[in-house]
Amino acid sequence: MKLEHFALQVNDPNAMAAWYVEHLHMRVRSRQEASPFTYFLEDSSGAVLFEFYCNPAHPVPDYASFDPLLLHLAFVSAEPLVDADRLVAAGARYLSKVERNDGTLLVMLRDPWGLPLQLCRRAVPFFQVDA
Repeated sequence: MKLEHFALQVNDPNAMAAWYVEHLHMRVRSRQEASPFTYFLEDSSGAVLFEFYCNPAHPVPDYASFDPLLLHLAFVSAEPLVDADRLVAAGARYLSKVERNDGTLLVMLRDPWGLPLQLCRRAVPFFQVDA
């Protein structure tokens, strides 16, 4: 089986989708402009999708209270510290960085809504990435 997408119930899918498109270079694959305001966002490969939506029948998790190691969205970055500075200037919050002896660099942030993000530059990349 192949994973189709990962979904997150959030308070403001419209604003979050716009921020991820502008600052993380995601693209809107599909959207529903009425409640539950569903956005399917894809990465530059077009092979990875995640969904933001807000279904009023269910509570929104308090992502800002989650330890980032319990849940985070991880993005490949050629320059995690440069990208982190850019994202912080756009409203994200810096949390931490891990530098491994092999050259791997992992930077943890929270987006403006508190959802944990990780920027990854791995010594041996999991995927070939163009962005």
